Amino acid sequence: MFEVKEKPRQVESALLIGIQRPGMDANEGDQLLDELNDLVETLGIEIRGRRMLTLREPNPHYLIGKGNAIKIIEQVKAEKIELIVFDDDLSPAQQRNWESESGVCVIDRQEGILDIFGQRATTREAKLQVTLAQLNYSLPRLKRAWTHLHRQRGGGTLMRGQGETQLEADRRMVQTRIARVRKDLASVLKQRSIQRKKRLKKPVPTTAIVGYTNAGKSSLLNAITGASVLAEDKLFATLDPTTRQCHLPTGQKLLLSDTVGFLRRLPHDLVDAFRATLEEAVVSDFLIHVLDLTHPEVEKHHETTMEVLTSLGAHEKRIITVFNKVDLCEGNDLRLHSLRLQAPNSCFVSASSGKGIDELLQKCATMIADEVVKLDLLVPHDRYDVINKLHEVDCIRDKQTEPDGVHLQCLLPVQLRKEVSEFIINGESALAI
Repeated sequence: MFEVKEKPRQVESALLIGIQRPGMDANEGDQLLDELNDLVETLGIEIRGRRMLTLREPNPHYLIGKGNAIKIIEQVKAEKIELIVFDDDLSPAQQRNWESESGVCVIDRQEGILDIFGQRATTREAKLQVTLAQLNYSLPRLKRAWTHLHRQRGGGTLMRGQGETQLEADRRMVQTRIARVRKDLASVLKQRSIQRKKRLKKPVPTTAIVGYTNAGKSSLLNAITGASVLAEDKLFATLDPTTRQCHLPTGQKLLLSDTVGFLRRLPHDLVDAFRATLEEAVVSDFLIHVLDLTHPEVEKHHETTMEVLTSLGAHEKRIITVFNKVDLCEGNDLRLHSLRLQAPNSCFVSASSGKGIDELLQKCATMIADEVVKLDLLVPHDRYDVINKLHEVDCIRDKQTEPDGVHLQCLLPVQLRKEVSEFIINGESALAI
């Protein structure tokens, strides 16, 4: 099978290049470079050096000025550094120029993120989504990926005509594989859609946990549901959506879905490739937005998440904002006090210690209070089909069998009220929150 292999061996050392462009906040370039540092370390590569450059006018050949380019090339050769990583996007031509003149591998932030996703993907769906994004990224860079592309070949089984270049043949093979991956992915996503429809047929409220990468979303899911979803202190530890259930203080069941973390300058191909995965956020009843309150860029992380949600059409969903890792911030009273003043309706929790989880569950119950009614039902003994359906949606809170029928106390989704209206006794009451 045809594979795109741009880096034949694992590099071990890297030089990071940050770019401060006009219009960026004063420290934004440094903050993004710190984030790039974390990304590259996540790949298991040693950081040998960092450079922050101010860019007034992009250079079409190097992106940066020729003088700075020469200094960087001299440094990587002198220190035997194997990889140059730019925080800014490089065009295919710029990447080729850098690799040709430096003699080392050169990537940008986007390719680094793709590499991490490639390492993290475990399910077939995630692997297909990552492969599709990687192929789309690689297609305009085939000259960089292969050393033999300048040679001509005559006709053959892979050739359309005499004299077709190897570049044209390779490009056509990549396009063929993209089509095949899209077809395979469509099949997988169809199955996911069927599973989602089955879940939605059972009128159980749903929420999606969203937020910046490494904010603690999976840890929060585990703390709420008692699940054992992988939760590592690494970027993009979770790529595959996981859905678990919990019971709220009212007794109502709630389904929670974990989602892939967001990141500033997340490649558009990845957003597109993971759109079906992120649709858990679009179809949910409300969102839980998790933020790491210990991170100095927590406000920027909030902005990034809202931008991605807007691109998905989920920004108008009702949102519970959750500041996680409060246990690490107890000594910093001023910061904590400031955040509480800025976001008075938010929850402050610790997924590791469990602090604040009860308050969060109470807010979740409030979110779905208008979707659930508390009913007393009397169902005749010959209508166990009704009782079985109520069991399916897990809404029965008390059940007593009497001579006149089965007495039930239920927390019922409002869309099912009409189906049981003939069995209601003693009216109905609002859900107590």
